[in-house]
Amino acid sequence: MMKQIKIFNILDLFCGAGGFSYGMHKNKHFRTVVAIDFNEKAADTFKRNMPGAEVIMGDITNLQVKNKIIAESKKRNVNMIIGGPPCQGFSMKGKKLGLNDARNYLFMEYLNLVEELQPEVFVIENVKSMLNTAGGWFRDEILKYINKFGYKVEYGVLNAKEFGVPQARERALFICSKSMNIKLPEGNDCVVTVREAISDLAYLDSAEGNFEQEYVTEAQSEYQKMMRDGSGCLYNHKASVHSELVLKKLAMIPPEKGKECLPEELRGRQKFNTTWGRLIWNNVSPTIDTRFDTPSNGTNSHPELNRAITPREAARIQSFDDKFIFYGSKFYIRSQIGNAVPPLLAKAIADRIWEMYSNEHESYI
Repeated sequence: MMKQIKIFNILDLFCGAGGFSYGMHKNKHFRTVVAIDFNEKAADTFKRNMPGAEVIMGDITNLQVKNKIIAESKKRNVNMIIGGPPCQGFSMKGKKLGLNDARNYLFMEYLNLVEELQPEVFVIENVKSMLNTAGGWFRDEILKYINKFGYKVEYGVLNAKEFGVPQARERALFICSKSMNIKLPEGNDCVVTVREAISDLAYLDSAEGNFEQEYVTEAQSEYQKMMRDGSGCLYNHKASVHSELVLKKLAMIPPEKGKECLPEELRGRQKFNTTWGRLIWNNVSPTIDTRFDTPSNGTNSHPELNRAITPREAARIQSFDDKFIFYGSKFYIRSQIGNAVPPLLAKAIADRIWEMYSNEHESYI
């Protein structure tokens, strides 16, 4: 008979600011008890927003750090691991050295901890391309290890926009369980638009705003009401300080347009046509990355105002609610937001895992 699990105690590897864990926490049967990241600023943001977790700041390849992760995980009864190991070596060239390639060693560190801790469930999140790179060789290598450890696995690609996130963001997911095959959650076509996500924040010009301020508008959508729920103040809504040249360029770009509206001499050397693009009010955002505050980076300028989106607007598009506060300099904050797993996508994964385990347990009763 399958052992009943009342709560999943999570170890979050490569946790960053904590989007994966924060989303999991939206299901009451999940709680992160240990988290690890080498970035001090991201670890600080994680700890401030989820103070119940033991947050370890350090290099996972360091033996002392690794031993601390293992000790804390056993002490806190970890039965689930989540994380997205960086994978710069997933290329045809990297295939020659495989998962032992120095650029892929973090993936092996993740799998080694799975082998050591034997969690009931573990979830690997990564870039979509890793499933097909090198003819699917890396995917097959990962599946080989998962099967070797005795886990059942379901994998595929999820698009965050199908789970209430106002953003088209595709990620590869492996959901692995000792007890059962857990199907990936199924999304829907009811998308949340950029307007529904951030229209209530459309009042700052370049260089305006503060780390903390009062709300000056009312919520204009159900999504905005959900984002504001429980938040007394508005944090991280501070617009970038743009140069006169950038402001001049933005003033030439009408709604739903981009670089094509600039005269040839002002287009710059960017090769991509999506640069200097404005977000579209009645559509989802393209993928938020770590340079969302730079108009020349892509399609991340405000739909109508002459500025890039603020950290809070980017966080809303990532589905972080307003209670989640980011700490550090502008550079660190944009990295924390751009690298995060959207919390509402993480919640959908948690909900599916709990649904499967609760149904399985009931079938034994």
